[in-house]
Amino acid sequence: MSEACILYGAPCSLYTGKARSYLIKQGICFRELTPAVPHFVNEVVPAVHRWRIPVMELPDQALIQDSTMIIDYFEMQPEIPSMLPVTPRQRIVALLFDLLGAEGLLRPAMHFRWHFKEANDGFLEKNFRTLVPAGTGDTTGLARKAMVDMQQAAASFGAVPEAASVIETVYEELLGLLEGHFSLYPYLLGGKPAIGDFGLIAPFYGHLSRDPYPSDMMKKQAFGTFRWSERMNRPDSDMGEFPDCPAAWLENDEIPDTLKSVLKFIGKEDLLPETAASAACINQWLDENDPAPGTRAKRGVGFGAFEIRGVPIQALAQPYRFFLLKRMQNAYAALDEPGRQAVQSLMDELGLAPLLSISINREIVRNDNLEVWQ
Repeated sequence: MSEACILYGAPCSLYTGKARSYLIKQGICFRELTPAVPHFVNEVVPAVHRWRIPVMELPDQALIQDSTMIIDYFEMQPEIPSMLPVTPRQRIVALLFDLLGAEGLLRPAMHFRWHFKEANDGFLEKNFRTLVPAGTGDTTGLARKAMVDMQQAAASFGAVPEAASVIETVYEELLGLLEGHFSLYPYLLGGKPAIGDFGLIAPFYGHLSRDPYPSDMMKKQAFGTFRWSERMNRPDSDMGEFPDCPAAWLENDEIPDTLKSVLKFIGKEDLLPETAASAACINQWLDENDPAPGTRAKRGVGFGAFEIRGVPIQALAQPYRFFLLKRMQNAYAALDEPGRQAVQSLMDELGLAPLLSISINREIVRNDNLEVWQ
């Protein structure tokens, strides 16, 4: 694509980081603008029905809101090589990390951003000022108000003071496991990024490797993981530490033991409990409300209750989680029988087999840049 696309987003935005990284790695011509520009406020927001980033404006002025949908659009272009592996186990693992990054790590991303005010707030205030349209008044005051709103939103994901210790403990253990992997491999599945890398970079760029407090932690405790976060925003492979690594996914549909350790850990400690609790909450809401087909799906429809190491957590039950999970389940269902058997065996080994079947009673689809009930 020779003409430049426009990505409306921000460096501090979690989901912008996913789309931006993909565009960079695929060599797609684009320029990034903040959502403070008048065109975004006056034209883009009404067209996509909400203020949300990222939004991609294509050369023909078509708009795509949502990082996953932006990536999907380019994945369907015949001249652009796909970042989704074709082999069964790697394909499912890539989609699993896409879910994990977009939905499964919101709690530590929010905790380490908003609960270390002395280290982070000055940096974040400067970032949030760039989101305020010129001429709207007190830029600093509006930025601080937006920060307060996001601090309150953090609690809806379970990032509350009562859970701080367990959030930090689990994240630091996860960081150690990721470091065990990224000290041996430049990307999740070998020598080039896959869809799962772009999902994972969402929380790891916008929040965890960039905000001062967690960035300092990562640089000290997990330098290889920090290098991966840098690598994901470079147009070249940027893997000089791995001179003998081919720029390709691992052969023979291999899933490294180091990556299995990551998935076993985060699945048991966080992803599975929250997904099951969210499904139960959403299904109860669906039974009680029965939204008409085409009704816009709210971001959350209640709170799922679960525990992490004995600590009670309540987190917003988000239908979007199941939009992403269904993509993985559909990919699994589309495999031939040997492929399904290979994936089932892997998921049994990882303790993640329930993710192949946990579901909500109504599907979420996309229509006119919105998530709606089918």
